[in-house]
Amino acid sequence: MRREDISFVLFAQQKDFEEEKPIIKRQIVGKALDLIKLNLPLVITGVRRCGKSYLLKIIKDELKLKNKEYLYINFNDDRLANFEIEDFQKILDFVHEQRYDEKCFFFIDEIQEVERWEKWIDRIKENHKIVITGSNSKLLSSEISTILTGRSLSLWLTPLSFKEFLDAKKIFLEDWKIDLKKQAIIRSAFSEYLQDGGFPKRVLTGKNIIIKELYEQILYRDIADRFGKGQTKAIKEISVNLLSKPSSLVSIRQISSLTNIKNLGTVKSILDAFENAFLFFFVNKFDFSVKKQIQNPRKVYSIDNGIPSHLGFRMSGDKGKLLENLTAIELKRREKDIFYYSDKNECDFIIRERNEIAEAIQVCYNLTEENKQREINGLLGAMEKFKLRTGLILTQEQEEEIKINGKIIEVIPVWKWLLQGVQK
Repeated sequence: MRREDISFVLFAQQKDFEEEKPIIKRQIVGKALDLIKLNLPLVITGVRRCGKSYLLKIIKDELKLKNKEYLYINFNDDRLANFEIEDFQKILDFVHEQRYDEKCFFFIDEIQEVERWEKWIDRIKENHKIVITGSNSKLLSSEISTILTGRSLSLWLTPLSFKEFLDAKKIFLEDWKIDLKKQAIIRSAFSEYLQDGGFPKRVLTGKNIIIKELYEQILYRDIADRFGKGQTKAIKEISVNLLSKPSSLVSIRQISSLTNIKNLGTVKSILDAFENAFLFFFVNKFDFSVKKQIQNPRKVYSIDNGIPSHLGFRMSGDKGKLLENLTAIELKRREKDIFYYSDKNECDFIIRERNEIAEAIQVCYNLTEENKQREINGLLGAMEKFKLRTGLILTQEQEEEIKINGKIIEVIPVWKWLLQGVQK
């Protein structure tokens, strides 16, 4: 590209980056700022449209960086479509000519759009603090961290947490623990969050078409394009299958049978692509043998409730599955090492800390006379197996404490659990 063309784009991008103000403050900002202090490139990954670019703006504001103390570059800009590796030097020339601080920050969006970008990052990281975001176009987000292993730090961003969702809706939490009117407002907001999820633009606009457009963009651009047109039909079939059964057990053989895709290697590759694109994630059955963990069916979860709720076959009415999916997302957001447990009965989540199981969680939309014993038995089975004195059942509304055989089971609404640790 011509030097003047690159300069023109960079000027325009700085102006847009400075003028557009983030509306929602993300809870992960504090951790990002701590990681930046370690003076290694920070790579922020996550599903498309979860707010990575806005997080860069928030970081810039929190650091109180002024003009010429940072440079923002968005390689998803079609005006940089012809950018090549030799053009990276022209960016450094621009920084010098415009008299930027010699140690200025680099905030870089979608750097994977340019081949061999990692060599440039490796060259400049000693003189500049660098924050990179990765999406899923030519290079999947998870692969960015792999390329820079040992030379970078990584941070995973999800769609909005429930607290961030409330912030976006201007629902503030002062005195929420004792204010019954405030709790009623929060419960109403939670019903929307459970159903529609937390993609920022969907939350701010209320338009569900955003979820459909986002999903199709990931499906075709990030996944189908990587496999070629010959696999598009198979990818769509597997997609429909996963969308319709979040929080359910799946296996490669089962999906092969349901979709008539005979090649198990193809099915595995497609499932891996969905997971690498952060669209779905999978939870293993706990076993002390890693080999047995791999051999057992896994449970599949969507990264955002809005996707299965609005695009899954008959999913909108299955609130129990959505409640469990939401719990799985939050546990991943809290960086928990999670499994499901199954013996005589099943426990939805057990959490491993170091080499021990530290928590057991069961999720049930509504405890009734018909299901209460089954849900309790599933939780108790895990508690007894791993010698846990306390366990947790998450519900839509119910709240109580159950004591059985010297063990304590706390039953609380998911919305309260999501706000645990939140100030005010």
